[in-house]
Parts: sequence; structure tokens; C-alpha cells
Amino acid sequence: MNAPIDVSFFARNAKPLTSYRPYWAKRFGTAPFLPMSRAEMEQLGWDSCDIVLVTGDAYVDHPSFGMAVIGRVLEAQGFRVGIIAQPDWQSAEPFKVLGKPNLFWGVTAGNMDSMINRYTADRKIRSDDAYTPGDVGGKRPDRAAIVYSQRCREAYKDVPIVLGGIEGSLRRIAHYDYWSDKVRRSIVVDAKCDLLLYGNAERALVEVAHRIAAREPVEQITDVRGTAFVRRPGDQTADGWIELDSTEVDQPGHVEDHINPYQTTSEQAQARGQSCSKEEGATPECDPQVRPITIHRPQATGGVARLPRDRTVIRLPSYEQVRSDAVLYAHANRVLHLETNPGNARALVQAHGEGTTARDVWINPPPIPLTTAEMDYVFDLPYARGPHPAYADEHGRHDGATKIPAWEMIRFSVNIMRGCFGGCTFCSITEHEGRIIQSRSEDSIIREVEEMRDKVVGFTGVVSDLGGPTANMYRLGCRSPAIEAACRKPSCVYPGICQNLTTNHDPLIRIYRRARALKGIKKILIGSGLRYDLAVKSPEYVKELVQHHVGGYLKIAPEHTESGPLSKMMKPGIGSYDRFKAMFEKYSEEAGKKQFLIPYFIAAHPGTSDEDMMNLALWLKKNGFRADQVQTFYPSPMATATAMYHTSLNPLKGVHRDERAERVDIVRGEKRRRLHKAFLRYHDPNNWPLLREALKTMGRADLIGNGKHHLIPTFQPVTDGGYQSARRKNSTPGGRALVKGRMLTQHTGLPPRPGTKGKGG
Repeated sequence: MNAPIDVSFFARNAKPLTSYRPYWAKRFGTAPFLPMSRAEMEQLGWDSCDIVLVTGDAYVDHPSFGMAVIGRVLEAQGFRVGIIAQPDWQSAEPFKVLGKPNLFWGVTAGNMDSMINRYTADRKIRSDDAYTPGDVGGKRPDRAAIVYSQRCREAYKDVPIVLGGIEGSLRRIAHYDYWSDKVRRSIVVDAKCDLLLYGNAERALVEVAHRIAAREPVEQITDVRGTAFVRRPGDQTADGWIELDSTEVDQPGHVEDHINPYQTTSEQAQARGQSCSKEEGATPECDPQVRPITIHRPQATGGVARLPRDRTVIRLPSYEQVRSDAVLYAHANRVLHLETNPGNARALVQAHGEGTTARDVWINPPPIPLTTAEMDYVFDLPYARGPHPAYADEHGRHDGATKIPAWEMIRFSVNIMRGCFGGCTFCSITEHEGRIIQSRSEDSIIREVEEMRDKVVGFTGVVSDLGGPTANMYRLGCRSPAIEAACRKPSCVYPGICQNLTTNHDPLIRIYRRARALKGIKKILIGSGLRYDLAVKSPEYVKELVQHHVGGYLKIAPEHTESGPLSKMMKPGIGSYDRFKAMFEKYSEEAGKKQFLIPYFIAAHPGTSDEDMMNLALWLKKNGFRADQVQTFYPSPMATATAMYHTSLNPLKGVHRDERAERVDIVRGEKRRRLHKAFLRYHDPNNWPLLREALKTMGRADLIGNGKHHLIPTFQPVTDGGYQSARRKNSTPGGRALVKGRMLTQHTGLPPRPGTKGKGG
């Protein structure tokens, strides 16, 4: 995709990252790690920091950690950047540890939304945190971006606050908050930040940093793409914009008949059961001033489609409206997702408050994607590729008690691209990274593999991943730059693969082969998610993947088998999985390898009926799968599926107030969510009582029995009620010990009769 991008709308409308004149502090050179203390600043010869970054994650200087990328990019622009990682938020004092920033604060909750990081899909507090040394939970507050911004303001109230990260991206407009079960205001209002940067923020942040360094007041920086901010009524910076009112959806009502211009006034009155005679009293139809309806052809410059997009703003329903009206919430969500292509997106504005508290949250169009050269620039920066020395144990290592699981996971991986054009409604990638694929060059990727091989302690020759949000979208994209810039489809691969989408996997095959041919590289694994409906378009790619890059198991995500939930997810049918599975098994057999596919599924997604989950369970049993890692739908802020969950409407089909609106079956309540999870874990005896009750209610008691064609057995072993989660610390402790060798039936409470098998599944 990057070859077309470099000559497209995107490249022509963005200032290159490397074109800025470096800030004067460039003379201090490159820091081995960005400083986290005054002592480190002194070693670098600094008397102050130009920018201080505050993050909810531990500081790992690796390009998979957003704060490290942002810090190194700003450092390369000449700024002195310090990091405050996981500060104690109980007071403002820990935020003063590096002194007052000369230019601004950069604040993020971390690589994850802080609420998703801390709570399970059942709203239970996690005891672990993969982004914290020792996997310890509780090192960041709930809604960390808001709390950190408040503390930064308390520490140095006159220093501008620039908020970023995925938590800011997903909360940039009024949004449904799953944890409080209500619609919250834009995070720009709650955090009281001066500027919010959403999406991958390198381009916007570099421009903002240089403009603040040039002493431009932050409140006047209102024209940078990928930013959001507050405008008060009467703000002159909004002059010259054309506003489109989208604060309401069409409401059905009485439609007046058009006047027939070929009827006389008497005939018109008679048709309405009225009269023009003087005796009976003249009606409006007899008024000579009343004219037949006239349709005027719009002028060449008229019409919404012809308005200049770079000066047009769409007014969304206000926060107060979407908070109280589900239809308007769904409408606002639909409009936001239609305005996500950097090539044609318009600015959005949403009112918050009334009277003296009235202000507008203004959201500029998304940032222009990085070119291949800019991606190389970002990833070629001098990352230390490890955690800050402050986290080392007594032996100076990071793989013991202070190990950071998130770093351990990506320690030997290489990110080759960004973005995803899949458009899955439950996923946050669209709202954050966007649908335009941004790919690195082969040479840049190979350099990183070689550097990892030569410098990273503990490397054994196995690269754990060459991937990104979706592993096999490297260099894929639209065949036409013009179509790409104009397209407003939410997905390039749903309901089928777009005819304008390139599906050539040759560049990816080349980089796989080149990387595995490097000296000292034993194995290149692919750990990122795989879009198998694209992969089957390139049998050569599937063969390369299966025969050289699978470590026994390959994880893919069909998510479901039934058309109802799949249509709400915007995922392909299970037939695509079957085709990929056939190719996977064929090439595994050719290579003489015994390898397995591990499919992932989602329980309780909007649009999923109990029958859908039952059919999925039957499919799992028929294919011999026992799902141990059960994923329950998690309504992340601003996702389309979350809008479905909150409103019971389908924004993908258009939003209406009448019977035209498509209603969505929503799985709410603990019992029904447990049931859907239980169908995924049909083999777990703890779930059998719940499943028996449900199957009887559904009229499917025929699935209860002890034959191979039955879903669950009639007997019930004594179970401890526990659940062993893939995340050990999140497992549910058992209530009682399992009595070995003694199994009770469900109906009588007695042990099985002699000669019968009492297996638990």
C-alpha cells in the first residue's frame, strides 16, 4: 500500500517529519534512556526538561511502547524529554520530580485504556497488570488520563497539557462508559487538557511541539489534524467555517401533497373537499398568491457534496442529547465512523454544557498517515529495546521478580506495519490507528532484526513476531490513490473483499524469507492476528507461513460461526475459515509437521442469540475444540459494537426513529452473559447445570445425553466450582474439593449405576 500512498493525497498534504529545523537543545545529543530522575538529567548536562511525558505504563524503551516512540521522536527533533512513569497520583508532588517543563506536559494512560487494563469484562478488578514490573496491579488510577492531567495542572498550573494515547483517542467525543453504565463527556472536557492528540500522534505532536517552542499560545493551535480541543462561544478562530447541522435524525411525519399545477384553483379546492365559491367561503387554494411548488436546481457551487471539506464542520448532537437519547447516540457514532478517512473526513463539533458552561469540543480530521520513509525514521531511532535500569533486580536483570510481562511478550518481536482496514466493530484499531496501512521498508525491518540479534540480552535466534495489528496486511491497500482518498466504507473486506483492494502478499513473503535467511536467526514466528480471508487469496503466502513460521500452533479469530453475530461484527463467514483450514492442513502435511489451528471466539457480542451460542458450541464439539481462553464481549469506548450494546440499534444500517431502524439483540445481565460463556466452555462440568437448564428452556433437551452427538451429559461430577483462567491470577477459586472417583448424577444425586461410565466430559 505504501507505494500508492507516497504519490497520493496523503503524501501531498503533509509536512514530512524530517523537514523541521531541530530545536536548539539538539546539541545535548541522544540519551541512553530518557531520564526519569534529576540525577539522570544532571548526567546528561540538563538543567530542565523541555517536555515531560507522564504515562501509566512502566517505561520500556522499545518501539512497541507508545511513550518510548513519542519520547524518541521528540528527542530527534531536538527537545529534552523526561518521563514520569506510573507516578503516585495521590498528590501533585511526584509530578514535580523532573521540575517544571519548559514547553508542555505530554500525558497518556499508557498502551491500554486504564479501565480495560484494570477491569475484566465482568467489571471485576484484575490483580495483575502486564505493563507493571512484577505484574502487580493497582499502579495506575481509574481513568488515568484524567487524574494525571489534574495532577499536572496542580503541579505547574501555567504549563500546557497535551493529552494523547489510546484512552484519549477512544474518548474524544461523548461516549458510553461500560464501567459506570452511562454516557460520559468528552475526555477533553473532563481532563481539562489544552489539546488532545488522537491516533498515532507523531505528525501532530512534532508540529505542536515546534509551534509551542516558537512561543505560539497553545489556545491558538487549532488547525492541526488529529487534534481535539475546547472552543468557547464567540471564539474567533472558528470564523470562516461552514457548519452542517447533524444534530437530529429524520423523523417521519405528515407530508403535504404537492399542488398539481395543471388544475385550476377550483379543481384544487374540490380535490380537497373544499370550495372557491364566495357563498361557501374561499379557502387558501383560491388565493392567487399561492403558487405551485417550484424545484430549483442547485447552483454549481451549492450542495453539501460540493462544500470545501477542509473548511466544513459537522455539528453532532450535543452531549446532553446523546446522554438522554439512544437514537441520537447511535446517529453520532455513525457520523463519527463515516468521518475517519484522512482523505475526505470533515471536522466534527459537539456541544457540552449550557448557558455559562457552554463550550464546543472541536475534533479536527484524522492525521495524515506516515509514509514508508517516515515509518522508517520513527522505527530506526536509537531505542534501548529494554526496560529502564530503575526496574532491574539486584542482579541488574529484568526477567526475575521485576519482569514486565508486556515487554517480555514483545521483547523479540518486530513491528512491520500499522493500521487495519478490517473494520471489526468490536475493535478499537479503527478509532485509533485508522484503516490506512502504514508499512516500513524491508531494509528498516531487517536492520531491526539484526540489531535485536546483536544487542538484546537473552536472544536465542527465535523472532517471536513480524507483525502488527493484522500480520498479513503489510503493503496492502487500495489500487487507486484517488479512490482511496474518496472512500467512506467502514471495511475493505466486509461483506466481501473490495475489488479495489490489492491482495498481493509477495512483499510479505519476501520479507519473511529475507529475515529467516539472516545469520543467527533460527526461526521467524508470526504471533500477530491473521486475516485468513485475505491469506487464502495467496496460496504461496499460506504455504510460506505454515511451513516456516508456525511454532506448532497458529491463533486465528473467526469470532463466531453464525451469520447473526458475524454481521454485527463485520467478520467473514465460517466458510473462509474452512478454506484456510484446508490449506493449513495441506501445507503442514507436505512439510511433515503436526500443527494445529487455535480459533478464538467471542461470547455475548451484540446480535448473538442463545441459539447462536448453542450452534457455536455444537460446531466446537464437532471439530474437537475445547476453548480454554474465553473472550466475552468488552464494550470499549466509541466502538460501533459498543454503540449497539448501549442503544440496541445497528448504526451500520442507518439510524431512524421508526420501524426502519434495525434492532439488535443485546446480551445483558450476569446470568445471560454467563450462559454465553458456558456454551463456549461446554466441556467444563462447572457449566453443565446452567447449560442443562438453558437447553431445556430452549426446547433442545435432545442435546443432553451421554452419546457422542450430545452436547453435555446427563450425569454431574462433584466439581469445585472453580475456573482456571489463562490469566492465572484471574482464576476463580473453587468452593469445595473434587471428590476423586465419586460422581453424582444431576437428577438423583446418587452415584452412577455400576457398569456406567461417569466421566466428566
